[in-house]
Amino acid sequence: TTGASSNSSSSATVESMEDNPDGGCHIYRNGYYRNGLAVVEGILEVNIIQMTSIQMTESQAENSLVDFVVTCQGSLPTDVCTVVSDPTCQVSKSVVCDPIVVTDECLLTIRRAFEEPGTYCINITLGDDTSQALASALISVNGGEST
Repeated sequence: TTGASSNSSSSATVESMEDNPDGGCHIYRNGYYRNGLAVVEGILEVNIIQMTSIQMTESQAENSLVDFVVTCQGSLPTDVCTVVSDPTCQVSKSVVCDPIVVTDECLLTIRRAFEEPGTYCINITLGDDTSQALASALISVNGGEST
């Protein structure tokens, strides 16, 4: 683009120049374009408000299950991703993403399985078409119990 200006109707004049490799001459194109801009609120904040270990029978005890109760502010999310990492939050152990349906209030419960006892860093990301927001927590899983 060699030049651009705008007038009072919010349209912009665009002049473009291209080299024509066959004839060595220049092609000039002039015209107007108009575009709309939509400002969206997005997901502003995510909070993990509760972590609860799910008690299971001895025969089901190969994985420890933990429910995370999550709230958010702003627009309603359409998907949730959970990243389970080492306690330093540097080495990812697993990533699980799921679509979700939230209708009027951003309050949801996310259940995740942990294969072995230990301390983990949890990153929960809520997203929609235009934004993402993240909450993190450290969790200690002790063979079916979490703190």
